[in-house]
Amino acid sequence: MVVQQEPAPLTRHLRIHQDRGFTVLEFRGEIDIVAAMEILPSLDRVTGRPDARIVIDLRQVEFFDCSGLRLLYRARQRLLERDGRLHLVCTHPLTLRILRVTGLSRLLPPQPTLDAALGQTETTPT
Repeated sequence: MVVQQEPAPLTRHLRIHQDRGFTVLEFRGEIDIVAAMEILPSLDRVTGRPDARIVIDLRQVEFFDCSGLRLLYRARQRLLERDGRLHLVCTHPLTLRILRVTGLSRLLPPQPTLDAALGQTETTPT
């Protein structure tokens, strides 16, 4: 039997692990200005690499405000500048509504599962 270990949290709001060539950032809990300040250094580190392939997974998020939106926009912009790829996983109805209302869902279409996000073709726009 193979036992997968839970990735160690970098902060109480972020876990990072690798899956199928992507770096997966799992945001957790309440993503507000305090959480964003905790997440930002790790986000900048992983999005600063050329050709980075990133998935941001919001399934464990309970609250998401404009600070979280800024993190998503920042990640997208940094990856565009470095020929990277960004995919998003989100299922929470209120977070999905925020993404739709702000137009971010058109730029970064949310997927319902990590498998769906990892399975997106490389031709999918970032």
